[in-house]
Parts: sequence; C-alpha cells; structure tokens
Amino acid sequence: MSNVLPAGTYVVDPVHSSVEFSVRHLMVSKVKGRFDEFSGTITVAEDGSASLSAEVDVTSVSTRNEQRDAHIRTADFFDAENHPKATFVSTGVATKGSDYVLSGELTLRGVTKPVQFDLEFLGTNPGMGQGEVAAFEAKTVITRQDFGITIDMPLETGGKVIGDKITLTLDIEALRQA
Repeated sequence: MSNVLPAGTYVVDPVHSSVEFSVRHLMVSKVKGRFDEFSGTITVAEDGSASLSAEVDVTSVSTRNEQRDAHIRTADFFDAENHPKATFVSTGVATKGSDYVLSGELTLRGVTKPVQFDLEFLGTNPGMGQGEVAAFEAKTVITRQDFGITIDMPLETGGKVIGDKITLTLDIEALRQA
C-alpha cells in the first residue's frame, strides 16, 4: 500500500464506493440515505495537482422507504424531473494537517454553490488484477435551503420535521486507468 497518489486518471468504482447523506428528523434523530447511481473521475498531474469531477443521479435516492424516496424526488426536494443530476467539480485541494480540504462547486437542483469537503486519502493498492486502486473518505455539511430546498414542515411542538443541515459522506474507491 502507498500513501502517494501517482499521476494518472482514476475512475470511481461504484461497486466499492458510496455516496450517502444524513439529515435531522423530528428534531431528535437522523434519517440516512444514499444514492445508488453515481460516477466520477480524478485526474492527478505530474506536479501532484489534482482535479475531480463527479455526477450523482438524484433519482437513485434510497432511504429504505419508497414513499419518502418518491417525495424526495419531487419539486419539494430534488425536483428530479427538471434536475435529475447533481454535479461536483473541484476547484482546488489543500493540505490540512495529514489530511486535505477539497474545494469545489456543487450543483444541486440547478443551484451551484461552493463547498469544501474534509478529505482523507487512505492510500493505494495494486488491486486485484484490474489495476491500481486509490481510496478516499470525504465529508461536508451543506444547508439545504442554499440549494433551493425550502420546504418547511413545522411540528406542532415547534421546530421542523426535517433539519436544514445535510451531511454528505463519500467513501470512494477509484481505479487507475491504463
């Protein structure tokens, strides 16, 4: 295993990766969900600089509740009929101690905002016969209202059914292209 990411192009392996989220529910617990369809490419230049682009099919949302998932796809939330994809394009990577900060532009529901992910590079491995593999974990918190998801479902006792802060967690394994 190596802790240096060699120059090259890496393609996210969706079978060994996940894109997940969590949001406060009823002011006390969290609902967790995931997206089953996503893709991404990481490009590392010879000088060590890197860029990343990714796309998530928001219609593939799964919270393990079909009725809730159908509601999340509507104009109340993702408006998936008009905006079926969310995208991320990096604008920079900076060191933060032994880890990194990945900056970029997230587009969700047709709204583009700058975001920063706390990024941990987990290393590389020769893989299992299909080429070198690199692994990463990344996490950020976004505000849903910043992306036009403004539905408020107030509780009789005060507060809202769903919180405003969304935690996005990525576990990524990417395969280096020959």
